[in-house]
Amino acid sequence: MIKKALCIAGAGLMMSSCAQTSELPGNGRPGDLWPKAGITYEIFIQSFYDTDNDGIGDIKGVTEKLDHVVELGVDAIWFMPLMPSPSYHKYDVTDYKAIHPDYGTMEDFKQLIEKAHKNNIKIVIDMIINHTSDEHPWFMEAKKGRENPYRDYYVWAHKDTIADHINKKKTTLDSDNIRQWHDPGEGEDYYYGFFTGGMPDLNFDNSAVREEIYEIGRYWLEEIGVDGFRLDAAKHIYPDDRPDDNHAFWKAFRAEMEKVKPDVYLVGEVYDMKEVVAPYLPGLPALFNFDFHYTLLDAYKETDGHKLVERQIEILSYYNNITDDFIDATFSSNHDQPRLLSSLNGDRMKAKQALAILMTMPGAPYLYYGEEIGMLGEKPDEHIREPFLWDVETKDTGRTTWIAPKHSTDKTVTPLAQQKDHAESFFSHYKQVIQLRQSSKVLTLGDLQAAAVDTPKAIMAYVRSYQGEKAHVFHNISDQEVEIEQPEGVTDVLYQLESAILSHKKIKLKPYSSIILK
Repeated sequence: MIKKALCIAGAGLMMSSCAQTSELPGNGRPGDLWPKAGITYEIFIQSFYDTDNDGIGDIKGVTEKLDHVVELGVDAIWFMPLMPSPSYHKYDVTDYKAIHPDYGTMEDFKQLIEKAHKNNIKIVIDMIINHTSDEHPWFMEAKKGRENPYRDYYVWAHKDTIADHINKKKTTLDSDNIRQWHDPGEGEDYYYGFFTGGMPDLNFDNSAVREEIYEIGRYWLEEIGVDGFRLDAAKHIYPDDRPDDNHAFWKAFRAEMEKVKPDVYLVGEVYDMKEVVAPYLPGLPALFNFDFHYTLLDAYKETDGHKLVERQIEILSYYNNITDDFIDATFSSNHDQPRLLSSLNGDRMKAKQALAILMTMPGAPYLYYGEEIGMLGEKPDEHIREPFLWDVETKDTGRTTWIAPKHSTDKTVTPLAQQKDHAESFFSHYKQVIQLRQSSKVLTLGDLQAAAVDTPKAIMAYVRSYQGEKAHVFHNISDQEVEIEQPEGVTDVLYQLESAILSHKKIKLKPYSSIILK
């Protein structure tokens, strides 16, 4: 544990420029944080670590590098799709009960789960059930004609009945596709594919389809041993004008999964406003908080520290009216969004502070692989998913080569091996801030309240409270030094990033500095 480093500076108390933590209440994790407040690490196996020299990451590579995940201090791993698929991203499945051969075998995956569980790491896998690949055996059969038993596994319409709608689908936050009906090249019927023609939507009005999906879920929970699922495109199970049917399906899915694993973890991707997201909570107890992601970035763009706090208090209150048992899955980047450092125009001070914000806000935060070493990435998607840099290129025997990196190279990112022994590195910062959160009940389990003192817009200020304990959090998100009032009776420093001065009941915060007091 790093003790707080304080030195007397005139009449004030000055904190040194590096990040420091004090002895925290309840050091050592405050019980099992999973799933309510645990930290999840998202991995794209394709880009993580290659053990068989084919240029593609594999499951054995994750097993070999599991110590890295353990060292970070997270509670779970979310794997992007690992089932057979014709695409590099694998969000179009051809076999729901197998591992993509590029990644290894089911036995490899079981061994990884066993090792992860021994290290108290939960395993969550991406489950894509809104659609399949157009190469899935079900769809290959369905195309053969109206009499085929798999025809009703998908959604079909005669081309004349949908002629006026073929190219008139509205774009949504999660899809810019405007063509929803697709010609299979056989007969006069078109099939429905919300995202692309290569991803035909399953027909959930068919009870046989629903039972197939339940059985797939049971298989991964019972026979393979995963702890839960990240449910892709959760609001598109039924057409967008049937939200009540979507809500009902997820309640039924949850009930079926809980029959075989009462503590199953389900986190849904419902990419929309809180009013649309909240009704999914009874079926999907954890939901990604896209508002958090975008409002955090907007706060930096507008130098408005009040915005995120106000928005989070509003969202959490709204969700509490649905259920007080929800899990707020917060994140600062993922496989669909530009990487955090790129979103912040390469400003490393902002990126370090953004992590401190993520880890001191309530919720169950998600981290995207490579963020802990300052990887860069912008659209198109494949360049947000570039290879992890373990060591300098000449020594990095497991670096994947399936794609030529455009943003994260040895010239732009310091590999992990060169960061490990440097106190000011991204990796050291991530470890420290994760440790700060994981060792503090008030930061993991505490409620969120508005700041106890008035602050200018440049300051993001809030209070976390838990069982009578309070932590007062202040982040200066501007490029100017800012002075604020010190809360009454609050003098002990739990954490600080960059530098701050406590003097005569005032706090002076340097640009992009943070401090937590109690």
